[in-house]
Amino acid sequence: MPPNVVVLHSHDTGRHVSPYGHAVPTPALDALAEESLQFRHAHSPAPTCSPSRAAMTTGLAPHAAGLTGLVNRGWTMDCPERHLANRLREAGYDTALAGFQHEHGGPDADRELGYRTFPTADISGGGDGGASDDRETAAAAAEYVRTADGPFFLSTAFFETHRPFPARDEHDVDPDGVRPFDPLPDVPATREDVAGFHASAARLDDCLGQVLDALEDERLLDETLVVYTTDHGPAFPGMKCTLSDAGTGVALLARFPDGPRGETVDGLVSHTDFVPTLAEYLDLDGDADEGHGESWLDAVDDPSEFDGRDAVYGEVTYHAAYEPTRSVRTERYRYVRRFDDYPTTVLPNVDDGPAKRFLTDHGLGERERPREALYDTYHDPGERDNLVDDPGYAGVVDDLRERLDEWMRETADPLLDGPVSKPPGGEANPQDGRDPGDPEREPDDAR
Repeated sequence: MPPNVVVLHSHDTGRHVSPYGHAVPTPALDALAEESLQFRHAHSPAPTCSPSRAAMTTGLAPHAAGLTGLVNRGWTMDCPERHLANRLREAGYDTALAGFQHEHGGPDADRELGYRTFPTADISGGGDGGASDDRETAAAAAEYVRTADGPFFLSTAFFETHRPFPARDEHDVDPDGVRPFDPLPDVPATREDVAGFHASAARLDDCLGQVLDALEDERLLDETLVVYTTDHGPAFPGMKCTLSDAGTGVALLARFPDGPRGETVDGLVSHTDFVPTLAEYLDLDGDADEGHGESWLDAVDDPSEFDGRDAVYGEVTYHAAYEPTRSVRTERYRYVRRFDDYPTTVLPNVDDGPAKRFLTDHGLGERERPREALYDTYHDPGERDNLVDDPGYAGVVDDLRERLDEWMRETADPLLDGPVSKPPGGEANPQDGRDPGDPEREPDDAR
């Protein structure tokens, strides 16, 4: 019988968990990392929720799957037949969704993607939105594991570590004992905000542990591929919705039934690579290998010798507001290009919170953005020193400009034809707004 597949994913976590060296209490993920391949240079192809998830579940660049914006704002996948759940259902898997999917809209979206089983559970208490939903999701996924007949595919999606962060009563975190994320200043507002993320990550880990414990209790780990990842970086200024390592860098842990244990992989990989990897591992029929990803299954055989991709690509078109930007990231360099004339930070694309409010009060909305940027991440891992006009890097800039242009042509990027419009009924904030939650929206015929 083919192995089961369990994908555990969270919102807005990046690599900011304990296995990646951060002082965030995630013991369940620590234990999983000790049994897994740990990818240190995995990237989301889009540092926004729906586009990233569409790429991971189809193997296509987000725009090629129709996701140039968010499902909750009117976008939807235009190729649901390519979704991983449909591929695995056709291969004889029971396809189960615990929690939510965020890559397709409409009244029957889950089934159009290929899901056929929807585990549920009732828990006592709750009443705090996403966190209580996550406890229900974990309980439902664990119960499904205890009763499922294989082979099965279980996608388990958690709301944590999305904003708003929970109260810190369950996982007490002292703000003065945390270090703000690297793009942020060390001030009381950012420490308070990052402490909220720590508490959220700890609750996420509790939920992940329930599902992992169920797999162990049912003695299914040796029959199951278990993957943990997230969609993009945390929802802080300079991270989520930013084409930088802080925005596109993601945790990726993969525990294969007969794979290496506790091994590190340094080669570049993208979320678009997951479908072709799984298709190769499970010997799936169909055309999933004709997408835009590259299988990283060779990493299972020899992690230390796996070189990964020459480059990974990233995109933002719409988040809360329009912000058309593309990037290419190699082992050493990141090149970023904007495709509009809005001169400063697009504040609606920065999630609200204490860190944003502090930086906005100190001029975040007036900070100019370059039309093009090149960063040498060996010497400038924070990606702050723009070298695009440095004569010493002219050859690198030319090469990466050409690579990005070629990728846009190969993937039929709609930006090649000019500004990208919203779908009918799509919603977007004006670029010069302040917060994504503002009630003001642009009309359908505006960008």
